[in-house]
Amino acid sequence: MKRVEFVSDRLSYIVPRGRWRNIIVVNVHALSEEKSNELKYSFCEEFEQVFDHFPKYHMKMLLGDFNAKVERENIFKPTIGQESLHQNSNDNGVRLVNFATSKNLVVRSTMFPHRNIHKYPWNSPDGKTHNQIDHILIGMRRHSSVLYVRSFRGADCDTDHYLVIAKVRERLVVGKQAAQRFDRQRFNLRKLNEPEVREHYQIKITNRFAALENLNDEEDVNRTWENIKENIQTSANESLGLHELKQNKPWFDEQCLGFLT
Repeated sequence: MKRVEFVSDRLSYIVPRGRWRNIIVVNVHALSEEKSNELKYSFCEEFEQVFDHFPKYHMKMLLGDFNAKVERENIFKPTIGQESLHQNSNDNGVRLVNFATSKNLVVRSTMFPHRNIHKYPWNSPDGKTHNQIDHILIGMRRHSSVLYVRSFRGADCDTDHYLVIAKVRERLVVGKQAAQRFDRQRFNLRKLNEPEVREHYQIKITNRFAALENLNDEEDVNRTWENIKENIQTSANESLGLHELKQNKPWFDEQCLGFLT
């Protein structure tokens, strides 16, 4: 992660480092529809200033609760597609479309053909009103990077909104720490197929976890996790041993050297 910025209670963004360009992901919580025009204007002005500050060559994604209902209208088709849930736009929806059009963005959340129950992320308490007010926007040049957007009704998010999932195709840079994980020694898991080794491992790890039952409930969760991880690794090392990676034979050997002499 290159940068994390909390602009206000309603705006924040992160900047992961991409393979060819950085990726700016902006989280937005727009004002509700009944708020005054003055408050909406102030929020939109702040939002636009933040957006205009981003470098033009970076990939930019906007996501969150825009409280915006967007109607299906041919004039908006290049920006919103034709799969919106609503027949009419509210005030926030008009503002969203105008912003997207002026910034050369597209609303990808209204471009995928789903059943209506997979389009709306908000349902009224009485179950009669369904709104598609959470959206995902991306630059028009990068719109094909967002492969899939839909809401998931089964996820418990502790909110009156349903979870919205987007599948994005973009290559990130693998940091040094992430790359080092692939170089770590691995345990010889094939030994678990041997009954004696498997039983030995079960006894080892059972004894170690029995000791953890006496830990204080108020102990730091990070310390508890370190104890669990250490017990698993120690038991595996004692019972299974490490997996020996095959060493590639160097192609330039003594035979090759003989041709040069």
